[in-house]
Amino acid sequence: MKENQETIRTLLCDLEQAILEAILVERGRTTVEALAAVSEETAADTIYAIDRVAEATITAWFTANWPSEWPVEIVMEGLEDGEILSFPVGSTVSETTLKCIIDPIDGTRGIMYDKRAAWILAGIAPQRGAANTIADIEVAVMTEVPTTRQWRADQVSAVRGGGVRTVALDVRDAFRSELLVLKPSRATEVRHAFGTITRFFPAGLTLLSEVEEALWGRLYGQADSPSPLVFNDQYISTGGQFYELLAGHDRFIADLRPEAFAKLGILSNLSCHPYDVATALIMEESGCVIEKPNGQPLDYPLDTTTPVSWVAYANPELANAMRPTLQAVIAEYL
Repeated sequence: MKENQETIRTLLCDLEQAILEAILVERGRTTVEALAAVSEETAADTIYAIDRVAEATITAWFTANWPSEWPVEIVMEGLEDGEILSFPVGSTVSETTLKCIIDPIDGTRGIMYDKRAAWILAGIAPQRGAANTIADIEVAVMTEVPTTRQWRADQVSAVRGGGVRTVALDVRDAFRSELLVLKPSRATEVRHAFGTITRFFPAGLTLLSEVEEALWGRLYGQADSPSPLVFNDQYISTGGQFYELLAGHDRFIADLRPEAFAKLGILSNLSCHPYDVATALIMEESGCVIEKPNGQPLDYPLDTTTPVSWVAYANPELANAMRPTLQAVIAEYL
């Protein structure tokens, strides 16, 4: 796969641009209520009508465009674990040499109400069957789905060992592109900046808030003025959270929902899944640090149901400064 990384990057960028175009077309001819209609409840998430638009585009695009010499298995939100989707059409999983994990729309709840941009996420790895993990991904692409107020959709891609490439797509002008440079923060603390423990929904909210309050209290103490020391931003999209770190807007984000749910005995509630972190490679190639809460690499299987916890720091120096305190707080509270 190494010698074909750049070609695969281009293919995934084209795929995501096709998904983006389909979403924008459908949004322009229907209502918010129609896009927000529940289509299906799966073991992984609630699937809305807008998700189905993206999924249909993925199937059509792979059928028409994916090179037959690189047979690929698709793992995707909206497909149940064990459900087979591979290309060329008719190929079996045993015949595939690549595995592609996709989140057709990460941040559905925000974009279907036109509140905040969503993201299309994809990562591709050499096929290793059930042994595949997030760490195997060698090419990753994330593409912004802008709100109606935006003219620009950013697309960020990476190949392992090859760094990050970012372009701005002008959705008003046939996706005309312009190169951008994203720069994660080099700060070694989070004082007077954005740092967040994810708590999007009511389940586990109090416990996760206590974890965050304890973390900042132990790191920085209490503010000497009425102004808060650290700002919190609950962007309901893992891809969106990654982008905020990549762009230097945020310095630290942790998603500890699986630990909180386990502590509270909550057996079924929405947490992050492997397709949500399909673009972790981009974070690594940009110089950010992304890892499990215990500091180990992300090695979650490439499936649609495994609960995923992750911690991301804007740079290694910040990670070294925060990691011991964060892990001590997790050990105490979770």
